[in-house]
Amino acid sequence: METKEIHYRAYKPRPFTKEEKSETTILFGGLTWKHERLIQGSLERMGYKSQPLPQIERVDLDIGKEFIDVGACCPTTFTAGNLARTLMSIREREGEDGVKNRYIFVTIGACGPCRFGQYHESYERVLEGLNLRDFRLFLLDLLRMEQSAPGGGLEISMPLTFGLVYSMFFGDLITDMEYATRPYEVVEGQTDRVVRESIEILYEKLKNRPIKGKKIDSLLWHVFTGYFVDALKEVRKLWDEIEVDRLRVKPRVKITGEFWLQTHEGDGNYNIKRWLEKEGAEVIPPPIAVWMDYLINMELFKLEDAKGFVKNYYPKKLAISSIAYLYRFVYNRLRKALNNIPNPLPDQRELKDLAKPYFHYRLTGGEGHMLIGKAIHAYKKRYAHMVCELSPYGCLPNTMSIGAMAKVLGDYPDLLYAPIEIKGDAEVHAYSRCQMVLTSAKKRAKEEFEEVLEKTKLSIEDIREFEEKNPYIKRATYKIPHYGYAATASNYVLHIAKLMGKPVRG
Repeated sequence: METKEIHYRAYKPRPFTKEEKSETTILFGGLTWKHERLIQGSLERMGYKSQPLPQIERVDLDIGKEFIDVGACCPTTFTAGNLARTLMSIREREGEDGVKNRYIFVTIGACGPCRFGQYHESYERVLEGLNLRDFRLFLLDLLRMEQSAPGGGLEISMPLTFGLVYSMFFGDLITDMEYATRPYEVVEGQTDRVVRESIEILYEKLKNRPIKGKKIDSLLWHVFTGYFVDALKEVRKLWDEIEVDRLRVKPRVKITGEFWLQTHEGDGNYNIKRWLEKEGAEVIPPPIAVWMDYLINMELFKLEDAKGFVKNYYPKKLAISSIAYLYRFVYNRLRKALNNIPNPLPDQRELKDLAKPYFHYRLTGGEGHMLIGKAIHAYKKRYAHMVCELSPYGCLPNTMSIGAMAKVLGDYPDLLYAPIEIKGDAEVHAYSRCQMVLTSAKKRAKEEFEEVLEKTKLSIEDIREFEEKNPYIKRATYKIPHYGYAATASNYVLHIAKLMGKPVRG
Protein backbone atom coordinates (compact mmCIF):
# COMPACT_ATOMS: atom_id res chain seq x y z
CA MET A 1 0.00 0.00 0.00
CA GLU A 2 1.33 3.38 -0.92
CA THR A 3 1.55 5.97 1.83
CA LYS A 4 0.88 9.59 1.04
CA GLU A 5 3.62 11.98 2.07
CA ILE A 6 2.48 14.82 4.28
CA HIS A 7 4.85 17.75 4.26
CA TYR A 8 5.20 20.03 7.24
CA ARG A 9 3.86 23.51 6.72
CA ALA A 10 4.68 26.34 9.07
CA TYR A 11 1.67 28.01 10.59
CA LYS A 12 0.66 31.19 8.79
CA PRO A 13 -2.52 32.97 9.89
CA ARG A 14 -5.04 34.32 7.43
CA PRO A 15 -4.95 38.13 7.21
CA PHE A 16 -7.03 40.11 9.67
CA THR A 17 -8.44 43.01 7.65
CA LYS A 18 -9.62 46.45 8.71
CA GLU A 19 -13.10 45.57 7.47
CA GLU A 20 -13.27 42.76 10.05
CA LYS A 21 -12.22 44.97 12.95
CA SER A 22 -15.70 45.84 14.21
CA GLU A 23 -16.87 42.21 14.16
CA THR A 24 -13.76 40.49 15.54
CA THR A 25 -12.80 40.03 19.20
CA ILE A 26 -9.15 40.05 20.21
CA LEU A 27 -8.33 37.37 22.78
CA PHE A 28 -5.27 37.91 24.96
CA GLY A 29 -3.94 36.86 28.35
CA GLY A 30 -0.94 35.97 30.50
CA LEU A 31 -1.06 38.78 33.08
CA THR A 32 -3.08 39.50 36.23
CA TRP A 33 -6.82 40.25 35.89
CA LYS A 34 -5.99 43.85 36.83
CA HIS A 35 -3.53 44.38 34.01
CA GLU A 36 -5.78 42.60 31.53
CA ARG A 37 -8.83 44.70 32.41
CA LEU A 38 -6.78 47.87 31.88
CA ILE A 39 -5.37 46.57 28.58
CA GLN A 40 -8.96 45.94 27.54
CA GLY A 41 -9.72 49.63 28.09
CA SER A 42 -6.72 50.68 25.99
CA LEU A 43 -7.74 48.39 23.13
CA GLU A 44 -11.35 49.53 23.22
CA ARG A 45 -10.24 53.17 23.02
CA MET A 46 -8.67 52.36 19.66
CA GLY A 47 -11.85 50.72 18.38
CA TYR A 48 -11.04 47.06 19.04
CA LYS A 49 -13.32 44.50 20.61
CA SER A 50 -11.29 42.57 23.17
CA GLN A 51 -11.65 39.84 25.75
CA PRO A 52 -9.06 38.51 28.22
CA LEU A 53 -8.74 34.76 28.55
CA PRO A 54 -10.52 33.46 31.67
CA GLN A 55 -8.74 33.12 35.00
CA ILE A 56 -6.14 30.33 34.95
CA GLU A 57 -7.43 27.19 36.69
CA ARG A 58 -5.83 23.90 37.69
CA VAL A 59 -7.75 22.13 34.89
CA ASP A 60 -5.83 24.19 32.30
CA LEU A 61 -2.65 22.32 33.20
CA ASP A 62 -4.29 18.98 32.38
CA ILE A 63 -5.80 20.32 29.15
CA GLY A 64 -2.48 21.82 28.11
CA LYS A 65 -0.69 18.50 28.62
CA GLU A 66 -3.03 16.91 26.11
CA PHE A 67 -1.96 19.26 23.32
CA ILE A 68 1.65 20.32 23.75
CA ASP A 69 5.09 18.91 24.49
CA VAL A 70 5.15 17.15 27.87
CA GLY A 71 8.52 18.76 28.53
CA ALA A 72 7.14 22.30 28.29
CA CYS A 73 7.35 24.48 31.39
CA CYS A 74 4.18 24.97 33.42
CA PRO A 75 3.56 28.61 32.32
CA THR A 76 3.44 27.41 28.71
CA THR A 77 1.25 24.44 29.59
CA PHE A 78 -1.16 26.48 31.71
CA THR A 79 -1.55 29.18 29.07
CA ALA A 80 -1.90 26.69 26.21
CA GLY A 81 -4.55 24.81 28.19
CA ASN A 82 -6.31 28.06 29.03
CA LEU A 83 -6.40 28.99 25.33
CA ALA A 84 -7.67 25.53 24.41
CA ARG A 85 -10.42 25.68 27.04
CA THR A 86 -11.47 29.12 25.76
CA LEU A 87 -11.58 28.04 22.10
CA MET A 88 -13.54 24.89 22.93
CA SER A 89 -16.06 26.96 24.88
CA ILE A 90 -16.48 29.46 22.01
CA ARG A 91 -16.80 26.65 19.47
CA GLU A 92 -19.51 24.99 21.54
CA ARG A 93 -21.36 28.30 21.82
CA GLU A 94 -20.81 29.85 18.38
CA GLY A 95 -19.73 26.99 16.16
CA GLU A 96 -16.47 26.38 14.32
CA ASP A 97 -17.00 29.25 11.88
CA GLY A 98 -17.62 31.59 14.81
CA VAL A 99 -14.27 30.69 16.35
CA LYS A 100 -12.37 31.07 13.10
CA ASN A 101 -13.99 34.24 11.82
CA ARG A 102 -15.04 36.25 14.87
CA TYR A 103 -12.01 35.81 17.14
CA ILE A 104 -8.24 36.16 16.94
CA PHE A 105 -5.59 35.51 19.60
CA VAL A 106 -2.75 37.98 20.06
CA THR A 107 0.39 37.24 22.01
CA ILE A 108 3.78 38.89 22.28
CA GLY A 109 7.23 37.48 21.81
CA ALA A 110 10.91 38.24 21.63
CA CYS A 111 14.17 36.36 21.26
CA GLY A 112 15.04 34.03 24.11
CA PRO A 113 15.95 30.42 24.99
CA CYS A 114 12.39 29.69 26.13
CA ARG A 115 9.22 31.56 27.08
CA PHE A 116 8.81 34.34 24.51
CA GLY A 117 10.97 32.46 22.05
CA GLN A 118 8.69 29.41 21.85
CA TYR A 119 5.31 30.08 23.49
CA HIS A 120 3.56 30.74 20.19
CA GLU A 121 4.66 27.36 18.83
CA SER A 122 2.82 25.66 21.70
CA TYR A 123 -0.29 27.65 20.86
CA GLU A 124 0.01 26.41 17.27
CA ARG A 125 0.00 22.82 18.58
CA VAL A 126 -3.27 23.65 20.37
CA LEU A 127 -4.81 24.78 17.09
CA GLU A 128 -3.68 21.57 15.40
CA GLY A 129 -5.08 19.44 18.22
CA LEU A 130 -8.44 21.22 18.05
CA ASN A 131 -8.50 21.06 14.24
CA LEU A 132 -8.60 24.86 14.18
CA ARG A 133 -5.64 25.60 11.92
CA ASP A 134 -7.70 28.35 10.32
CA PHE A 135 -8.02 30.17 13.63
CA ARG A 136 -5.85 33.29 13.57
CA LEU A 137 -3.00 33.64 16.05
CA PHE A 138 -0.73 36.67 15.76
CA LEU A 139 2.69 37.10 17.35
CA LEU A 140 3.76 40.71 17.95
CA ASP A 141 7.26 41.92 18.77
CA LEU A 142 7.44 43.16 22.35
CA LEU A 143 10.06 45.81 21.56
CA ARG A 144 8.45 47.49 18.54
CA MET A 145 6.25 50.49 19.28
CA GLU A 146 4.62 50.47 15.85
CA GLN A 147 3.70 47.30 13.94
CA SER A 148 0.69 45.54 12.43
CA ALA A 149 -0.62 42.06 11.82
CA PRO A 150 -1.07 40.80 8.23
CA GLY A 151 -4.07 42.50 6.63
CA GLY A 152 -3.83 45.71 8.66
CA GLY A 153 -6.80 44.97 10.92
CA LEU A 154 -4.57 44.98 14.01
CA GLU A 155 -2.35 48.04 14.05
CA ILE A 156 -0.12 48.76 17.01
CA SER A 157 0.23 52.53 16.74
CA MET A 158 2.00 54.98 19.02
CA PRO A 159 -1.22 55.98 20.87
CA LEU A 160 -2.12 52.33 21.45
CA THR A 161 1.40 51.47 22.60
CA PHE A 162 1.34 54.24 25.18
CA GLY A 163 -2.11 53.12 26.28
CA LEU A 164 -0.70 49.64 26.88
CA VAL A 165 2.28 51.09 28.78
CA TYR A 166 -0.04 53.04 31.07
CA SER A 167 -2.15 49.90 31.51
CA MET A 168 0.99 48.15 32.73
CA PHE A 169 1.96 51.04 35.02
CA PHE A 170 -1.52 51.34 36.52
CA GLY A 171 -1.76 47.59 37.07
CA ASP A 172 1.63 47.53 38.80
CA LEU A 173 0.89 50.50 41.03
CA ILE A 174 -2.49 49.21 42.18
CA THR A 175 -0.94 45.79 42.82
CA ASP A 176 1.74 47.40 44.99
CA MET A 177 -0.94 49.29 46.91
CA GLU A 178 -2.90 46.07 47.33
CA TYR A 179 -0.06 44.01 48.79
CA ALA A 180 1.20 46.85 51.00
CA THR A 181 -2.27 47.35 52.47
CA ARG A 182 -4.15 44.04 52.71
CA PRO A 183 -1.95 42.44 55.44
CA TYR A 184 -2.68 45.43 57.71
CA GLU A 185 -6.31 46.27 56.86
CA VAL A 186 -8.57 46.69 59.90
CA VAL A 187 -11.76 45.82 57.99
CA GLU A 188 -11.20 42.48 56.29
CA GLY A 189 -11.98 42.50 52.58
CA GLN A 190 -11.90 46.29 52.21
CA THR A 191 -8.64 46.25 50.24
CA ASP A 192 -9.96 43.77 47.68
CA ARG A 193 -13.08 45.88 47.20
CA VAL A 194 -11.04 49.07 46.70
CA VAL A 195 -8.76 47.27 44.22
CA ARG A 196 -11.77 46.33 42.09
CA GLU A 197 -13.18 49.87 42.24
CA SER A 198 -9.78 51.38 41.43
CA ILE A 199 -9.30 49.17 38.38
CA GLU A 200 -12.76 50.04 37.04
CA ILE A 201 -12.08 53.78 37.41
CA LEU A 202 -8.76 53.44 35.60
CA TYR A 203 -10.33 51.22 32.94
CA GLU A 204 -12.80 54.01 32.15
CA LYS A 205 -9.99 56.58 32.09
CA LEU A 206 -8.01 54.50 29.59
CA LYS A 207 -11.09 53.74 27.50
CA ASN A 208 -11.98 57.43 27.24
CA ARG A 209 -8.53 59.03 27.13
CA PRO A 210 -7.81 61.73 24.53
CA ILE A 211 -5.78 60.81 21.45
CA LYS A 212 -3.21 63.52 20.80
CA GLY A 213 -1.38 63.11 17.51
CA LYS A 214 0.30 59.99 16.17
CA LYS A 215 4.04 60.05 16.86
CA ILE A 216 6.01 62.88 18.47
CA ASP A 217 2.87 64.71 19.58
CA SER A 218 1.54 61.50 21.09
CA LEU A 219 4.82 60.80 22.85
CA LEU A 220 5.04 64.28 24.37
CA TRP A 221 1.42 64.26 25.50
CA HIS A 222 1.64 60.84 27.13
CA VAL A 223 4.87 61.73 28.94
CA PHE A 224 3.89 65.16 30.25
CA THR A 225 0.09 65.17 30.51
CA GLY A 226 -1.56 65.38 33.91
CA TYR A 227 -4.47 63.21 32.74
CA PHE A 228 -3.14 59.94 34.18
CA VAL A 229 -1.84 61.56 37.37
CA ASP A 230 -5.29 63.05 37.98
CA ALA A 231 -6.83 59.61 37.44
CA LEU A 232 -4.65 58.16 40.19
CA LYS A 233 -5.41 61.07 42.50
CA GLU A 234 -9.08 60.18 42.12
CA VAL A 235 -8.27 56.56 42.94
CA ARG A 236 -6.21 57.61 45.95
CA LYS A 237 -9.35 58.92 47.65
CA LEU A 238 -10.62 55.34 47.82
CA TRP A 239 -7.42 54.18 49.48
CA ASP A 240 -7.54 57.09 51.94
CA GLU A 241 -10.60 55.43 53.48
CA ILE A 242 -8.78 52.20 54.38
CA GLU A 243 -7.63 52.05 58.00
CA VAL A 244 -4.55 49.93 58.65
CA ASP A 245 -2.83 48.55 61.72
CA ARG A 246 0.90 48.68 61.03
CA LEU A 247 1.81 47.29 64.44
CA ARG A 248 1.18 43.80 63.11
CA VAL A 249 4.65 42.28 62.94
CA LYS A 250 5.04 40.55 59.59
CA PRO A 251 8.08 39.38 57.64
CA ARG A 252 8.37 40.94 54.19
CA VAL A 253 8.82 38.44 51.36
CA LYS A 254 10.13 39.60 48.00
CA ILE A 255 8.88 37.58 45.03
CA THR A 256 11.27 37.03 42.11
CA GLY A 257 11.60 34.42 39.40
CA GLU A 258 10.40 33.59 35.90
CA PHE A 259 8.29 36.40 34.47
CA TRP A 260 4.93 34.59 34.19
CA LEU A 261 5.16 32.77 37.51
CA GLN A 262 6.24 35.78 39.56
CA THR A 263 3.52 38.08 38.22
CA HIS A 264 0.74 35.46 38.13
CA GLU A 265 -2.00 35.42 40.76
CA GLY A 266 -3.85 32.13 40.82
CA ASP A 267 -3.58 28.38 40.39
CA GLY A 268 -0.62 28.69 38.00
CA ASN A 269 1.78 29.37 40.89
CA TYR A 270 -0.32 27.77 43.66
CA ASN A 271 -1.63 31.24 44.50
CA ILE A 272 1.50 31.51 46.58
CA LYS A 273 1.23 35.24 47.24
CA ARG A 274 -2.14 34.85 48.94
CA TRP A 275 -0.81 31.78 50.75
CA LEU A 276 2.11 33.77 52.11
CA GLU A 277 -0.28 36.45 53.35
CA LYS A 278 -2.42 33.84 55.10
CA GLU A 279 0.76 32.53 56.73
CA GLY A 280 1.38 35.98 58.20
CA ALA A 281 3.71 37.63 55.66
CA GLU A 282 3.69 40.88 53.71
CA VAL A 283 4.45 40.19 50.05
CA ILE A 284 6.48 42.51 47.81
CA PRO A 285 5.12 41.78 44.30
CA PRO A 286 7.26 42.17 41.17
CA PRO A 287 6.08 44.96 38.83
CA ILE A 288 5.99 44.20 35.12
CA ALA A 289 7.52 47.66 34.68
CA VAL A 290 10.82 46.41 36.14
CA TRP A 291 11.21 43.90 33.35
CA MET A 292 10.52 46.50 30.67
CA ASP A 293 13.04 48.79 32.35
CA TYR A 294 15.53 45.91 32.23
CA LEU A 295 15.00 45.46 28.47
CA ILE A 296 15.53 49.16 27.79
CA ASN A 297 18.69 49.31 29.88
CA MET A 298 20.06 46.12 28.32
CA GLU A 299 20.06 47.94 24.98
CA LEU A 300 22.12 50.67 26.63
CA PHE A 301 24.55 48.19 28.22
CA LYS A 302 25.04 46.35 24.91
CA LEU A 303 25.71 49.65 23.15
CA GLU A 304 28.34 50.56 25.76
CA ASP A 305 30.03 47.18 25.25
CA ALA A 306 30.37 47.90 21.51
CA LYS A 307 31.42 51.52 21.90
CA GLY A 308 34.47 51.24 19.68
CA PHE A 309 32.52 49.68 16.81
CA VAL A 310 29.32 51.74 16.72
CA LYS A 311 28.77 54.67 14.38
CA ASN A 312 27.19 57.71 16.03
CA TYR A 313 27.75 56.13 19.43
CA TYR A 314 27.01 59.22 21.51
CA PRO A 315 23.76 60.20 19.75
CA LYS A 316 22.54 56.60 20.05
CA LYS A 317 23.50 56.45 23.71
CA LEU A 318 21.72 59.74 24.32
CA ALA A 319 18.59 58.42 22.62
CA ILE A 320 18.42 55.20 24.66
CA SER A 321 19.34 57.00 27.89
CA SER A 322 16.57 59.50 27.24
CA ILE A 323 14.02 56.72 26.77
CA ALA A 324 15.17 55.07 30.01
CA TYR A 325 14.97 58.40 31.85
CA LEU A 326 11.49 59.27 30.55
CA TYR A 327 10.24 55.78 31.38
CA ARG A 328 11.20 56.16 35.03
CA PHE A 329 10.10 59.81 35.08
CA VAL A 330 6.56 58.81 34.13
CA TYR A 331 6.49 55.91 36.58
CA ASN A 332 7.65 58.11 39.45
CA ARG A 333 5.05 60.78 38.61
CA LEU A 334 2.38 58.15 38.93
CA ARG A 335 3.86 56.79 42.17
CA LYS A 336 3.79 60.29 43.62
CA ALA A 337 0.05 60.55 42.92
CA LEU A 338 -0.34 57.62 45.34
CA ASN A 339 1.97 59.28 47.88
CA ASN A 340 4.88 57.05 46.82
CA ILE A 341 3.40 54.02 48.56
CA PRO A 342 4.16 51.78 45.53
CA ASN A 343 7.79 50.66 45.44
CA PRO A 344 10.26 52.53 43.21
CA LEU A 345 11.86 50.78 40.26
CA PRO A 346 15.33 49.48 41.20
CA ASP A 347 18.32 51.05 39.51
CA GLN A 348 19.24 48.66 36.68
CA ARG A 349 22.92 49.57 36.71
CA GLU A 350 23.04 48.88 40.44
CA LEU A 351 21.41 45.47 39.94
CA LYS A 352 23.94 44.68 37.22
CA ASP A 353 26.85 45.65 39.46
CA LEU A 354 25.50 43.66 42.41
CA ALA A 355 25.11 40.56 40.26
CA LYS A 356 28.43 40.98 38.42
CA PRO A 357 30.55 38.66 40.64
CA TYR A 358 28.00 35.87 40.22
CA PHE A 359 26.19 36.23 36.88
CA HIS A 360 27.26 37.86 33.62
CA TYR A 361 24.65 40.35 32.53
CA ARG A 362 24.91 39.31 28.87
CA LEU A 363 23.34 35.95 29.77
CA THR A 364 19.96 37.37 28.95
CA GLY A 365 17.63 34.37 29.09
CA GLY A 366 14.59 34.91 31.31
CA GLU A 367 15.24 37.62 33.89
CA GLY A 368 19.00 37.36 33.38
CA HIS A 369 21.14 38.88 36.11
CA MET A 370 18.14 40.57 37.74
CA LEU A 371 17.29 37.52 39.84
CA ILE A 372 20.69 37.70 41.51
CA GLY A 373 20.73 41.50 41.69
CA LYS A 374 17.23 41.73 43.20
CA ALA A 375 18.04 39.20 45.93
CA ILE A 376 21.25 40.94 46.97
CA HIS A 377 19.62 44.38 46.70
CA ALA A 378 16.72 43.36 48.98
CA TYR A 379 19.16 41.88 51.49
CA LYS A 380 21.68 44.72 51.55
CA LYS A 381 19.08 47.49 51.62
CA ARG A 382 17.01 45.54 54.16
CA TYR A 383 13.84 45.82 52.11
CA ALA A 384 12.81 42.21 52.71
CA HIS A 385 13.43 39.44 55.22
CA MET A 386 13.43 36.69 52.60
CA VAL A 387 13.36 36.15 48.85
CA CYS A 388 11.03 33.61 47.24
CA GLU A 389 12.09 32.75 43.70
CA LEU A 390 9.46 31.01 41.57
CA SER A 391 10.85 28.87 38.75
CA PRO A 392 9.14 26.56 36.27
CA TYR A 393 10.31 22.97 36.55
CA GLY A 394 13.27 22.51 34.22
CA CYS A 395 13.52 26.19 33.23
CA LEU A 396 16.99 26.76 31.77
CA PRO A 397 17.43 30.47 32.66
CA ASN A 398 16.15 30.02 36.22
CA THR A 399 18.27 26.91 36.73
CA MET A 400 21.28 29.08 35.94
CA SER A 401 20.26 31.77 38.42
CA ILE A 402 19.53 29.26 41.19
CA GLY A 403 22.96 27.74 40.61
CA ALA A 404 24.59 31.17 40.87
CA MET A 405 22.66 31.82 44.10
CA ALA A 406 24.65 29.01 45.75
CA LYS A 407 27.72 31.25 45.62
CA VAL A 408 25.68 34.27 46.72
CA LEU A 409 24.48 32.39 49.80
CA GLY A 410 28.07 31.42 50.54
CA ASP A 411 28.99 35.11 50.62
CA TYR A 412 25.77 36.20 52.36
CA PRO A 413 24.84 33.31 54.68
CA ASP A 414 22.15 35.39 56.42
CA LEU A 415 20.19 35.91 53.20
CA LEU A 416 16.96 33.92 53.51
CA TYR A 417 16.26 32.42 50.09
CA ALA A 418 13.48 30.02 49.07
CA PRO A 419 13.79 28.74 45.48
CA ILE A 420 10.47 27.12 44.58
CA GLU A 421 10.38 24.94 41.47
CA ILE A 422 6.79 24.85 40.22
CA LYS A 423 5.30 22.02 38.19
CA GLY A 424 1.71 23.16 38.62
CA ASP A 425 0.50 20.12 40.56
CA ALA A 426 2.81 19.87 43.59
CA GLU A 427 1.68 22.68 45.88
CA VAL A 428 2.25 20.73 49.12
CA HIS A 429 5.95 20.42 48.32
CA ALA A 430 6.19 24.12 47.37
CA TYR A 431 4.38 25.31 50.50
CA SER A 432 6.50 23.07 52.71
CA ARG A 433 9.76 24.35 51.27
CA CYS A 434 8.65 27.97 51.54
CA GLN A 435 7.35 27.47 55.07
CA MET A 436 10.77 26.40 56.34
CA VAL A 437 12.37 29.66 55.25
CA LEU A 438 9.33 31.72 56.25
CA THR A 439 9.63 30.46 59.83
CA SER A 440 13.12 31.96 60.04
CA ALA A 441 11.86 35.20 58.46
CA LYS A 442 9.10 35.48 61.07
CA LYS A 443 11.62 35.05 63.86
CA ARG A 444 13.86 37.70 62.31
CA ALA A 445 10.96 40.16 61.97
CA LYS A 446 9.96 39.66 65.61
CA GLU A 447 13.53 40.17 66.87
CA GLU A 448 13.83 43.29 64.72
CA PHE A 449 10.60 44.72 66.14
CA GLU A 450 11.66 44.10 69.74
CA GLU A 451 14.99 45.79 68.99
CA VAL A 452 13.19 48.89 67.72
CA LEU A 453 10.91 49.05 70.77
CA GLU A 454 14.01 48.90 72.96
CA LYS A 455 15.72 51.64 70.96
CA THR A 456 12.74 53.98 71.13
CA LYS A 457 11.65 53.05 74.67
CA LEU A 458 8.08 53.04 73.40
CA SER A 459 5.37 50.62 74.44
CA ILE A 460 2.51 49.41 72.25
CA GLU A 461 0.16 51.41 74.50
CA ASP A 462 2.17 54.61 73.88
CA ILE A 463 1.85 54.12 70.13
CA ARG A 464 -1.87 53.32 70.29
CA GLU A 465 -2.46 56.49 72.29
CA PHE A 466 -0.56 58.55 69.72
CA GLU A 467 -2.58 56.95 66.90
CA GLU A 468 -5.85 57.93 68.57
CA LYS A 469 -4.73 61.54 68.70
CA ASN A 470 -3.41 61.45 65.12
CA PRO A 471 -5.75 59.15 63.15
CA TYR A 472 -4.36 60.28 59.77
CA ILE A 473 -1.31 58.04 60.29
CA LYS A 474 -3.57 55.00 60.15
CA ARG A 475 -4.53 55.66 56.54
CA ALA A 476 -3.31 53.21 53.93
CA THR A 477 -1.96 56.18 51.96
CA TYR A 478 0.19 57.51 54.80
CA LYS A 479 3.82 57.02 53.80
CA ILE A 480 6.13 55.34 56.30
CA PRO A 481 9.79 56.10 55.50
CA HIS A 482 12.35 53.32 55.37
CA TYR A 483 14.72 53.60 58.33
CA GLY A 484 16.89 50.62 57.53
CA TYR A 485 14.62 47.87 58.81
CA ALA A 486 12.77 45.36 56.65
CA ALA A 487 9.53 45.06 58.63
CA THR A 488 6.82 47.66 58.12
CA ALA A 489 6.06 47.51 61.86
CA SER A 490 9.68 48.31 62.77
CA ASN A 491 9.88 51.33 60.48
CA TYR A 492 6.47 52.45 61.74
CA VAL A 493 7.61 52.48 65.38
CA LEU A 494 10.71 54.47 64.49
CA HIS A 495 8.57 56.93 62.56
CA ILE A 496 6.18 57.37 65.49
CA ALA A 497 9.16 57.98 67.77
CA LYS A 498 10.40 60.72 65.46
CA LEU A 499 6.94 62.30 65.28
CA MET A 500 6.82 62.26 69.10
CA GLY A 501 10.25 63.85 69.26
CA LYS A 502 11.76 60.96 71.19
CA PRO A 503 15.48 60.26 71.01
CA VAL A 504 16.30 56.91 69.45
CA ARG A 505 18.98 54.91 71.25
CA GLY A 506 21.63 52.88 69.46
